[in-house]
Amino acid sequence: MFIAIKTEDGRLKGKISFYCKVLHVSRQAFNKYLKTKDAPWKYQALADAMLAICSEDACKDTHGRIRRYQALKLKQPEGVPIPGERTVYRVMEEIGLHHKLKRKPKGISKAEKEARKSDDLIKRDFTAAKPLEKCVTDMTESKASDGNYTFQ
Repeated sequence: MFIAIKTEDGRLKGKISFYCKVLHVSRQAFNKYLKTKDAPWKYQALADAMLAICSEDACKDTHGRIRRYQALKLKQPEGVPIPGERTVYRVMEEIGLHHKLKRKPKGISKAEKEARKSDDLIKRDFTAAKPLEKCVTDMTESKASDGNYTFQ
């Protein structure tokens, strides 16, 4: 976000106030960025502990944020403060640990290919001279290969 304004020997080049105006940031924010840009990530120890637990476990792909949080609480890595579940989730996203589903969720049955399509009896003409002369619905029923009927 910030323009590099240091020369090769480490001195600042130009006026900081000019760069702050161009970037639309305050001097305090710019100085804070310069001070903290080389600082280590504060959750690095937690990320290392999570990766260590992940490498030990055979079912590492099935752990979501709650199970990872519980595993951290159970192992209690030395010198690593364990934050809340939401922070564990953010760290998981940052280091690339994602919960992978083991199986696909079951949906409705698939329609049989040989099933006959129903006829369009009103031929898309929905106007009627009297009330309740033409009653329609949007539910479609088709026979599935396992004998069940699906409604769409």
